Amino acid sequence: MAAPNGLARIETHGGKKYVNGVCHDDSTPPVRAQTIDELHSMQRKRSAPTTPIKDGAASAFAAALSEEERHRQQLQSISASLASLTRETGPKVVKGDPARKGEAAAKGAPPPVHHHHHHHHPAAPTIGVSDSSLKFTHVLYNLSPGELYEQAIKYEKGSFITSSGALATLSGAKTGRSPRDKRVVKDAAAAQELWWGKGSPNIEMDEHTFLTNRERAVDYLNSLDKVFVNDQFLNWDPENRIKVRIISARAYHSLFMHNMCIRPTDEELENFGTPDFTIYNAGQFPCNRYTHYMTSSTSVDINLARREMVILGTQYAGEMKKGLFSVMHYLMPKRHILSLHSGCNMGKDGDVALFFGLSGTGKTTLSTDHNRLLIGDDEHCWSDNGVSNIEGGCYAKCIDLSQEKEPDIWNAIKFGTVLENVVFDEHTREVDYTDKSVTENTRAAYPIEYIPNAKIPCVGPHPKNVILLACDAFGVLPPVSKLNLAQTMYHFISGYTALVAGTEDGIKEPQATFSACFGAAFIMLHPTKYAAMLAEKMQKYGATGWLVNTGWSGGRYGVGKRIKLPYTRKIIDAIHSGELLTANYKKTEVFGLEIPTEINGVPSEILDPINTWTDKAAYKETLLKLAGLFKNNFEVFASYKIGEDGSLTDEILAAGPNF
Repeated sequence: MAAPNGLARIETHGGKKYVNGVCHDDSTPPVRAQTIDELHSMQRKRSAPTTPIKDGAASAFAAALSEEERHRQQLQSISASLASLTRETGPKVVKGDPARKGEAAAKGAPPPVHHHHHHHHPAAPTIGVSDSSLKFTHVLYNLSPGELYEQAIKYEKGSFITSSGALATLSGAKTGRSPRDKRVVKDAAAAQELWWGKGSPNIEMDEHTFLTNRERAVDYLNSLDKVFVNDQFLNWDPENRIKVRIISARAYHSLFMHNMCIRPTDEELENFGTPDFTIYNAGQFPCNRYTHYMTSSTSVDINLARREMVILGTQYAGEMKKGLFSVMHYLMPKRHILSLHSGCNMGKDGDVALFFGLSGTGKTTLSTDHNRLLIGDDEHCWSDNGVSNIEGGCYAKCIDLSQEKEPDIWNAIKFGTVLENVVFDEHTREVDYTDKSVTENTRAAYPIEYIPNAKIPCVGPHPKNVILLACDAFGVLPPVSKLNLAQTMYHFISGYTALVAGTEDGIKEPQATFSACFGAAFIMLHPTKYAAMLAEKMQKYGATGWLVNTGWSGGRYGVGKRIKLPYTRKIIDAIHSGELLTANYKKTEVFGLEIPTEINGVPSEILDPINTWTDKAAYKETLLKLAGLFKNNFEVFASYKIGEDGSLTDEILAAGPNF
């Protein structure tokens, strides 16, 4: 039947009830809440514990008791971590956000914990009661990315959601690591074991100064209403994983570490126990400049005996990641496991390759390969079980990032990813990756699962190929050379690349950079110790070493041209496929490198650098100049004897340039 305006009448009685002439749509009953607060509380469902109750006790009382006991032990452990060394008890800690009044109180606080420290310290005055012992510290424990987004956006200035769903954050005044402010406690054991002196990244501090800084950090964290606590793992090899606890004051730091470390399952978290290593990140608070050894308001301190790290005066999150990497460079070799600053991927047939290279050599680009599975992009262990990634995430550079050049990284920048120091449009929230206004060191931290061809779990068999990447801006190293064991050790210890640097008068010229083991900022022991372990493992498991130049050909920077990326990819493919193992080789002069005479898909004339230089005399001169730079750099290591008789040292020295 038509309505008066000629349109069909809308039928309203099908499935509807009329009560007192009012239509009620009864497809959903009204909510059961009496107040708006009650409605809000219904919106969030409590996470249930996942661990089954032992001894088959199925009663609700047993379940409640065991969860309560577990909860108490967990809080006790966190209170112990946050304990000052001069007070009898740790702080009173409760779980939950202080902004949600009443919720945390309902959960209750544990009794204060009494500590028995194994370290002997100068007798400290006992403080009976203090303001910090009267207050509660709220603990936000292993929050999810969604919860951390809310905390960051509510309470941290400079936190925004970008158009792709990532969380944009600011790291404050420091937008990179502060290697000159990093200190390691030099106690009797460390004095013996670690690498000290010229060329070493380890700058000493004493135990007392460390404890002073620790106290400052702990007092700062305890003075806050709330702290973030992450309990996570390092190393995907289950036999050799390390339990880490990160205590921080910023949601940004908590989310960053949630992404970068290995995320525990609920069950692993319930049985976490005491951590093997603890980070106190009080980065918003400066160190005391009057404290011995302090040279700025920033201090990043590692105490291997206490298994603790303290951060003061820098909010740059990379300090936590690289601090833990340094610790792994100490802990793993003690177990005869080699820790490596490298990328790692695996072919369909299970052939694993390690990629070493400093910044700008193409390590990330070449280890990200759509035909191969990614085990990890930065930090690995090589044990008797094979290789394993140390981390649970990737920390990618974002400067000039584009969807065409790096689609995997581009697509990984979504909900859950932390974007550090990027600039975005204030209205659309679209990130401008070319903008360096805040810093050139813009970064994205995301879980490794965000990369589509990541291999989960991140472990693999023993490597077949060890690829050392150098971007040689002098243009004299061949695009690829096959290395013998001694040469692999020599080039691994050297860790060479040449970056293009601007001089005072604006002339750009190549500058040689050497970083021992391709990661001198993070190694703890003498470089030759890692090199000897690498050679031993390569020999034992039959791996081949390669030196690949991704830099210039036909002349130095400004004269020659950068080797085309498709050619480098063809070279890497030929290494993976085994094609280069059966190729014909000839030896170069000075460096004595074995170079193949042909490679499928690569012009043969570029394989020997002398062919590409029109000025042969300039080539020889530049070659000798680079050889001299290698020799000078290696003098620091030449005096260090490896093995009982030092014969290995002589062998490595002989593998260097000869002129």
